[in-house]
Order: sequence, then C-alpha cells, then structure tokens
Amino acid sequence: MHTLISDNIVTTKYWHSLDDGRVQCDLCPRFCKLHEGQRGLCFVRQNLNNQIVMTSYGRSSGFCIDPIEKKPLNHFYPGTAVLSFGTAGCNLACKFCQNWDISKSREMDALMSQASPTAIADAAASSGCLSVAYTYNDPVIFHEYAIDTALACRERGIKSVAVSAGYVCPKPREEFYAVMDAANIDLKAFTEDFYHKITGSHLEPILETLKYIKHETSVWLELTTLLIPGENDSQAELEAMTQWVVENLGSDVPMHFTAFHPDWKMRDKPSTPVSTLLMARDIAQKNGVRYAYVGNVHHKVAESTYCHQCGHLLIGRDWYELSEWGLDEKGCCENCGTPCAGRFMDKPGNWGARRQPVMIG
Repeated sequence: MHTLISDNIVTTKYWHSLDDGRVQCDLCPRFCKLHEGQRGLCFVRQNLNNQIVMTSYGRSSGFCIDPIEKKPLNHFYPGTAVLSFGTAGCNLACKFCQNWDISKSREMDALMSQASPTAIADAAASSGCLSVAYTYNDPVIFHEYAIDTALACRERGIKSVAVSAGYVCPKPREEFYAVMDAANIDLKAFTEDFYHKITGSHLEPILETLKYIKHETSVWLELTTLLIPGENDSQAELEAMTQWVVENLGSDVPMHFTAFHPDWKMRDKPSTPVSTLLMARDIAQKNGVRYAYVGNVHHKVAESTYCHQCGHLLIGRDWYELSEWGLDEKGCCENCGTPCAGRFMDKPGNWGARRQPVMIG
C-alpha cells in the first residue's frame, strides 16, 4: 500500500526536482513541470511540499457491474461479470471524449464514492465478479490506487483489467502491468498528426506500450479504435495500422473498430457509418488480424468470433448477450480443434447484458 498523507492524498515516486524550483512528474510522457500547489493536466497529480502526490486515492466516480464484453474484451473469460470503476481526470485531452463528464471533471469531490482497495476487492468477490476493471477515465493517472486495488484483488483470486490509452512512461508501465491480467488499449489513430492535434499526446509512446504489453508481460491484450469520420478512418491509415499490428503484435491480438457519436468538442462530426466499421474489419482480416470486431452498433455477424482455420462460429454475440458457443473445454474450435487465442473457462459466463450499479463503503 502507498503512504497516505491525508484524506485521499498519497505519496508517489515517479517525479524529480528541477533546478528552477519546480517538480517534474515522470508518470506519463506529458512530463508536467509544476510549481508548488500546481496540478498537472490530469488534475489529480499535484506538487505538494515539493513532491508529486496523487489527490484522488480511494475516490471513485462510481461502481458498476458490467459484462466483460463492454470493456471491450471478447477473448477474456466471455460472459463473465466485471466490477468497473474510475476516478476523475485524464492525462490526454481528446476532443472526442465519450466520458468527458468524468475525465474532464474538475469538481468531482462531492460526487465521488469513497472506497479502499480492500473494499473494492471484497465487493467484487461478494458480487460474483471474476475481475475488476480500471476504466471510465485512464488508470494511468490513478496508478497507485489501481495497483493497490489489483494487489488486494489478487489475494482474493479476482483478476484485474486495465482500460487505457497506454500513454505512460516505461518504469511506471512496468510496475502497473505486473499486477494486471488483461488490457484493452485505445489505439486512437495511426498518425502523429491525429494524436498531437486531437488528443494532445503522441503516437510513439502508445506503440511502445503495446509492444511492451504483448512481448514483455503475460497480460491478455485487445485493441480498440474509435473511427471518426474524416479524421482516422481512411483506407490508407487502416491499412497501415492493421499491418503494423500484425507485424509487431501478431495475428492473435483482437481489434475492435467502434462507432463515434458526436460528443464533447467534436459535436460537428457525424456518427460513424456501419459501412466504415465493416471496411475496417475487412482490411484488418485481409492483413492477417484473426479476430476483428465492430462496436457501438448492432451487427451480430461482425460482433461474433469465428475460427480462423475453418470459419466455424465460436462465440455468437448480440450486443453484450452471448448466444452460440463453439469452443471445447480447452478453448479450441469444436469443429476442427484449432485453438482460439484468449483466456477461457470450459463454459461461458451467464452475466448477459446487465449493468448493475454498486454502492461500496
């Protein structure tokens, strides 16, 4: 557990002092340089007494039991329940943010639930959840809270799921993913221009995180790209992205292409046509991605999982409801015996599409 200074404020270790009296936060590649009392762009990390502290430890924007497919994770114990929570703030500045009321909040104290890592782990276990998801905003910024919660969960046999943009420095990344079991990383686009102008960040650190998770950890990895009309949905960009994924991460990393809906500072953009999502899926499959999906729209064929060897339907999905199940007890195709990449039990969970708010503390 991390050292508590006062209510909801804990010490951190990824920072260093500068010659001009400021302190630099070294948690993410933003490298915020802060005067005494000043907060970083994420809002929850602050220079207090010439050290960087986290100011939202033990505070959440709320807890909810979701289907694991909502994260989205299609190959991580399908059909099971996951206890989801987040805090306030974010270290990116995405103009299209779909959770802006949480990630951009600066007045969350009166709204946030109080919950210790132990209380969260206990709630997950008593609710029958197989895992806990650190989501809604980015767990990078509540690094200490997420790690302590993951450790408490591990003691109870509860798995941990990170839903993140992957914008984090190497040392904290190593510490964080050492306690995670699965991750869905937002690969928001495949150009530096998009990342710089629309998210206020950079592409290369994201790609480094993806390679690290895939090749240096045992964390199960899936990717999500929100396709925004006219911004990151060109055929050329999708070709480049999916080719990079196969060449650098392999064919077994699932990709989710999800529909944009006008929100936050991009309300002038139209929603993503289903045809664009299907085009992205087709390009991914052509380039060797074995498991490509569409999201935020209803399309049972493109939401379901198929054997890459014989085409047999392995997991039927209708939104977050599972239907057909074509995997044997070893997670292989019951038709031809080819393994399906992922983490599976001998039968699917039965949580369904329910979304159940939970009070903790």
